[in-house]
Amino acid sequence: MLDIRVVRNILLTALAPIVWGSTYIITTEVLPPNMPLLASTVRALPAGILLLLICRTFPKGIWWLRIAVLGLLNIGAFFYFLFVAAEYLPGGTAALIMACQPIIVILLSAYLLKTSLTIKHIISAILGIIGISLLVLNSTISLNWQGVTAGFAGCGCMALGVVLTKYWNRPTNLSLLSFTGWQLTFGGLILLPIAIFIEGLPQNLTITNLLGYSYLCLIGAVFSYIIWFRGIEKLPVVTISFLGFLSALSACSLGYLFLKQTFSLPQMLGAYTIIISVWLSIPRSQTEKTDTLLLKK
Repeated sequence: MLDIRVVRNILLTALAPIVWGSTYIITTEVLPPNMPLLASTVRALPAGILLLLICRTFPKGIWWLRIAVLGLLNIGAFFYFLFVAAEYLPGGTAALIMACQPIIVILLSAYLLKTSLTIKHIISAILGIIGISLLVLNSTISLNWQGVTAGFAGCGCMALGVVLTKYWNRPTNLSLLSFTGWQLTFGGLILLPIAIFIEGLPQNLTITNLLGYSYLCLIGAVFSYIIWFRGIEKLPVVTISFLGFLSALSACSLGYLFLKQTFSLPQMLGAYTIIISVWLSIPRSQTEKTDTLLLKK
């Protein structure tokens, strides 16, 4: 049977990938073009500094290095690759590449967290990829190797970041807000000099650009990452990874609503398939043990 507390945590955590799905439409329609590094930096650094000013607590010892690594994987590198993929690929196609994340998470968690692989996990991963494939069936834009490479790189960074966050947990002296703030700050600081050197600053910023950056900072970073890291603490890491499929569903739904993109019968079938995939990944009490394929001797 489903635990109502688990379901509530999943519904709350699911808001994060749903928000991230809006990154694609914001990048292509609202932000200045060809500046993914700047967009990544503006999204992360102000959000992190804001949280640190609120919390005013610091990591200790080895946690300085660990949070720097998590900031690079979860924020800095992931943001950059996400924005590059959004620049070169349709939103749904970029999300299709990112759909490989649960497979990587399953393998990494088996090695680092000593978790087991179940038949349900395999079925959920297959259904999720099929569902996202159906969502982007009508894409008429050819694939670009820069976008594809960036998508897979971002997928790997996010998967490793999620597993390491679960593996290391959170330092006892840092609240969830502070833990999130330090990762956003480290990620933003890593990106800042690279963004200035490679892209510089935009010559003109419109009100629309500023609103787009504000949305990505406050909603796409502060709000979404707080509930995301909270979810990692309270839910199995494999379940968390399957919630990433909702990002593709969000991206395609927003494209349909605001960009007049098509939403055909196969795409609707893909949307339902994604929902089923996420539903199957939700942990049950005793049924998880019956279909387990142990990966450790």
